[in-house]
Amino acid sequence: MNTIVISNYRNQDVVCGLIDNKLEHLSVVRQTQLHNIYVGRIDNIVKNIEGAFVRFGDGEIGYLPLKAVIGSCVLNREDLSKGPKCGDEVIVQVESEAIKTKKCRLTTYLCINSKYCVITLGRKGVGCSSKISEPTRKLLVEGVKAHYEELLDEFSKDIGDSSFGILIRTSAYQFAEDQTLLMQDIKDCLEKLISIYREAKVRTVYSCIYNELSSDDNEITVDTSNMEIEESTNIEPYKAYIQKAGSFIHNRNKELIKVTNDTGIYGIKSKIDELMFNKVYLKSGGFLIIEQLESFNAIDVNSGKAIQGKSNISLKLNLEAADEIMRQVRLRNLTGMILIDFINMDKEDYEVLIQHVKELCRFDTVHTNFIDITGLGIMELTRNKNDKSLKEILQ
Repeated sequence: MNTIVISNYRNQDVVCGLIDNKLEHLSVVRQTQLHNIYVGRIDNIVKNIEGAFVRFGDGEIGYLPLKAVIGSCVLNREDLSKGPKCGDEVIVQVESEAIKTKKCRLTTYLCINSKYCVITLGRKGVGCSSKISEPTRKLLVEGVKAHYEELLDEFSKDIGDSSFGILIRTSAYQFAEDQTLLMQDIKDCLEKLISIYREAKVRTVYSCIYNELSSDDNEITVDTSNMEIEESTNIEPYKAYIQKAGSFIHNRNKELIKVTNDTGIYGIKSKIDELMFNKVYLKSGGFLIIEQLESFNAIDVNSGKAIQGKSNISLKLNLEAADEIMRQVRLRNLTGMILIDFINMDKEDYEVLIQHVKELCRFDTVHTNFIDITGLGIMELTRNKNDKSLKEILQ
């Protein structure tokens, strides 16, 4: 049985996704500014870093790269031939939260999600989730591209004559043959973007015009067709988180999901406690050392007791370690540069490991890239920063 458990850890609500009683998905329920949209005002422009500092919300300051400014999102003037100026009122979205001394990062490439698509203001073209098989992806992209120019003609005039990009999400795989519902979802998402844009033009500066979390709570309908929800479980405050956990489990070809409150039998507290340790044991007897540093994350694979009685132990252990590393990266939400020191192997074995890691990266919920293996045998990955790490949230 695959289970979504609503629990509490260190006085914070958490929603956990378990597959065969193993923790695979974790969300901490909290208030966040991530992906919220505001009307802000440019306080300062620093040309040598090609960025502006924008005041928004309750006096917060965020960093806005000048290359991330779209003309249609500057509200107080139309002539941007000389670029943004101090005092300009701009529509901004929080791209990443403030961490320690770093300001939050802002953008005017407004991004709106729905169940089957993501619309991004200022982008162009149609893309599709890499988690969908190639033939299905091709059908979906070609189907939406056939209507793309129509959509531009119909909607762009209401968003300052800006273009928009369409990304087809993994959950849209079922519409390869008949894309009627997908096209309706795209149009609904564009209507939402237009509504936000129109509201921004009449709201006062520093106002929040879109809160993704509260919007999700109001609008998300959890697909319960493959869920068994216990009677005593109140899912209302956690709908957005349950939807994410359910999608995660479903995308791993797991069908029936039980949704329940934590009764203590799942060992949620001890499972999350383990994510706070830097040492992670593997079934084979090996172990990982995970160091979460300021500028990058370092992971060391050690053979430990997994050294006797097995042929080709290095490759087997590294493949097992790669699976566990990607699980730990996902649960701890490690982002930025990730450096992995695997056990030394023959050159041909590295090719097997690289292909395995690339496949694991393809199925990560956050965009993750394999970069290279250095001359010293260190594997380099990058993972988009979408939120604070688990350690930063719980500290």
